[in-house]
Amino acid sequence: MAQLIIVPTPIGNLEDITLRAVRILRESDLILAEDTRVSGRLLKHYDISTPMKPYHQFNEVKVTGPVISRLLSGEKIALITDAGTPGISDPGIILVKECIRNGIEVECLPGPTAFVPALVVSGLPCGSFTFFGFLPKKKGRKTFLSGLVGKEETMVFYESPYRLVKTLEDLAGQLGLQRRVSVSRELTKLYEETFRGTLEEAVHHFNKGTIKGEFVIVLEGFIP
Repeated sequence: MAQLIIVPTPIGNLEDITLRAVRILRESDLILAEDTRVSGRLLKHYDISTPMKPYHQFNEVKVTGPVISRLLSGEKIALITDAGTPGISDPGIILVKECIRNGIEVECLPGPTAFVPALVVSGLPCGSFTFFGFLPKKKGRKTFLSGLVGKEETMVFYESPYRLVKTLEDLAGQLGLQRRVSVSRELTKLYEETFRGTLEEAVHHFNKGTIKGEFVIVLEGFIP
């Protein structure tokens, strides 16, 4: 039966994958992977020999048509990303939309997403939050940041090591030095770390040395 299955993959520790996900990856006719070299290590670890093809932000528009054709012919295709759940700040939404438009069944397995553990361990309110993904790099950044000032719910962002300090400085400039923040990196990996404090303290902490890893910023909302 034609089916696209979204399969979350570990964000670090290779043990963080479900038995069902491993079975689906083995049973699929094709695995679409953001980076076949990265995913190849996961597949080798679990002795999965299903063929892979690259599917990433630079080719997803071009590749989506041929993938839809294969699905319409009755194939079962799995979509994975380098880490986490496809479609969450990673390629996937274009293919999902096209599958729905063509009447192809889409299923998403539960699994790892970096912002969830970062939010839970932050100590900040989890009952109401907004996930923004990556902040704008240049165009519209100042306007976007100014729009966060009055938001009362907890806010969650992804950030690269190259822009982390600048983003913390920009947030402090817009929201105040004393706004509480939690910054997690290398979640589930050997050097996992979570810093909790004010934005001022976070800037000072991450300015002290070399910054490595992928980061999740969890920011306190405005308290009236």
